Amino acid sequence: MKIVKYIKSPSRVTIFVILFSTLYLAGVAVLTNVKVEHWVIIGMYNLCYFMNPKTRKIILAFTIFVVFALLYDLMKLYPNYLMNHVDISSLYHFEKNIFGFSYHNQLVTPNEFFATNHNTILDILTGLFYINWIPVPLAFALWSYMRNKELFLHFSLTFFLVNVIGFCIYYIHPAAPPWYVNLYGFQLHLNVPGNTAGLARFDEFFHIPVFNSIYARNSNVFAAMPSLHCAYPVIVLFYALKSKISWRVNGLLGVFMAGIWFSAVYSGHHYVTDVIAGIFCAGLGILLFQKILLKIPKFQKWISKYKLLIS
Repeated sequence: MKIVKYIKSPSRVTIFVILFSTLYLAGVAVLTNVKVEHWVIIGMYNLCYFMNPKTRKIILAFTIFVVFALLYDLMKLYPNYLMNHVDISSLYHFEKNIFGFSYHNQLVTPNEFFATNHNTILDILTGLFYINWIPVPLAFALWSYMRNKELFLHFSLTFFLVNVIGFCIYYIHPAAPPWYVNLYGFQLHLNVPGNTAGLARFDEFFHIPVFNSIYARNSNVFAAMPSLHCAYPVIVLFYALKSKISWRVNGLLGVFMAGIWFSAVYSGHHYVTDVIAGIFCAGLGILLFQKILLKIPKFQKWISKYKLLIS
């Protein structure tokens, strides 16, 4: 009956949900094919919206993350290597010149060193850190949503902004990851599938294709710099510090952040340069949001309305 009521006299928010759902499925249909998982996502999204006021507020709040996921998938429509030259060799040589060191009388990058110097303990630890690159931000988002709606919106919108900045850089400067150079050298090969690189050792140890299933869906191989994996924990820690959560939690988030940074290089997915670029990207997004966007009256008013909508 509630659904019938919403359809008979829909609010602007209801119209948005219906249009968003339609455009999402249409976008997926253009990109690839609409699969069961896409129907499940939209089905759950609409179910949460129409079920009751509490679930409706939650799903409207987390629409920010749904839009982020959609934008990520949209990169499949027009890969960044079609827009600009892919940086394969320049980034590698820059990394070697700045962060390289002598090993067995050869100048090697940190990635090249770890490719032959790894152990099971680090394989497991780095896998555990890396697998939580999205769960930890989502967990913090859920916690902040329950505790402080304004904190939640500031965190979520900063997260979204940092991703938009990162996506723009991907198109301005497409860059190959270290594992690509290891497998293909400096020649450009398009339509290369995602690769688990050093994270494959985690899958092999547990006999579960965790990372293989993740990287098989990679939207774009040539999106290594900046490392958004390394940007996310910076955003989480910044807003955790602002929330004045316990020092123990902040300490754990700090360890997680450092763990992600190390894992990115250890696994062969990112250069140290990519990690630094990701940290810079996070800092830029936080600065733009805190010092510019929040100073704009219309944006403040929109935030207040959004907060009221999800409270």
